[in-house]
Amino acid sequence: MLKGLSRPAGTSPGPARRRRGVVVAAITAVAVAGIAVTSTASADALKEKSAPVHDKSLQAGLEELVKDGTLPGALMSVRNRDGRVVNYTAGVGDIRTKSKVPTDGYVRIASSTKMFTAVAALQLAGDGKLSLDDTVEKYLPGVVRGTGAGAAIDGRNMTIRQLLNHTSGMTREMPLIPDQGILPIRDRYFEARELLDAALAKAPTFAPGQDRVWMYSNAGYVLLGLVVQKAAGRPLAEVITNQVINRAGLKETYYPGPGDRDIRAPHPRGYLFAKDDKGNAVPGELVDITRFDPSIAGAAGQIIATPSDLNKFLVALQDGRLLQPRELAEMRQTVEAPGFPSGWRYGLGTIEMKLSCGVTAYGHGGDADGFQSRAAITPDGRAVTVVVTNDEAGRAEVLDFFDKALCAQK
Repeated sequence: MLKGLSRPAGTSPGPARRRRGVVVAAITAVAVAGIAVTSTASADALKEKSAPVHDKSLQAGLEELVKDGTLPGALMSVRNRDGRVVNYTAGVGDIRTKSKVPTDGYVRIASSTKMFTAVAALQLAGDGKLSLDDTVEKYLPGVVRGTGAGAAIDGRNMTIRQLLNHTSGMTREMPLIPDQGILPIRDRYFEARELLDAALAKAPTFAPGQDRVWMYSNAGYVLLGLVVQKAAGRPLAEVITNQVINRAGLKETYYPGPGDRDIRAPHPRGYLFAKDDKGNAVPGELVDITRFDPSIAGAAGQIIATPSDLNKFLVALQDGRLLQPRELAEMRQTVEAPGFPSGWRYGLGTIEMKLSCGVTAYGHGGDADGFQSRAAITPDGRAVTVVVTNDEAGRAEVLDFFDKALCAQK
């Protein structure tokens, strides 16, 4: 759960999917590694310009990711600089039935949720309902007091900004996940306060803001969610839905409600490696983990979306529909992020990524059990989201391909 970049069964029907665009499908033959590519453009755009064409080299690269079956399926959405969208798929959506990966299907975006939580906090700052340099204590008096090994944790010495950019010192551990991983607790529901209390019993990684030390902390974002909820006076899921998802016009993004363990259709199935008695991965043996309770991630990683909708979010964030210029500039003030790829730095809920082509992109990545995703946008508006259906394999290869997709010209 929330691994990878964050390191340091049935299908629910859901509401009918709504599309503004006309879908132009080009589906290849159905094989064991069934590949499908579709291109999407609005009806008006189709009248004015030719339909977007998929990039053959990117399609080949996506197919290479799933070639050995370790990553069963892959899906990607590319939003070009002119706003046209091309969707790609490769591999299989279900290793049992060998069904195709659904084009632009719903997936767990995991830690990319942090961008949404951060936007909610920055909106409140822009509205004067909180200050980024306020202490956590101001909003949650007496709540953030460490116990046991975490005795040094104190909300009076921790700011909202430090939660946003992972300099708060909160533990990097997710203490309620057992050594065996998500499987023993896949159906367990967790309250945010329960997650926080478990984290407060763990030793801090450093004193808040100490020499600008950095350590990725999912627990810090769970705490940030509680701060946002208190400052807004409404439940966090409602704040994110109304102020971020709806404001950006996202129709295929949602914050799962209490008890919601499924993913809306259509979606590929997510997998992780089977584990031996010692908790070690058994290569070649995959377990279906599509259905589980995401409350263990909360404000740090609970959201579900389609790749194209996540790109729409990135566009709305960059073009000013979600944040005023001042708040967006704050979001992109970065600190060094040891352990991340070379040239990557962390801002307020966003990652600054120096690409191989010399371009700087902004976005995030996320690894929930069963789904590994990477999403970013370049300054000129090219947005890419890549998702594969195993979060425990191929991370370097996925990152290399993601970089290539962002740098491509088509």
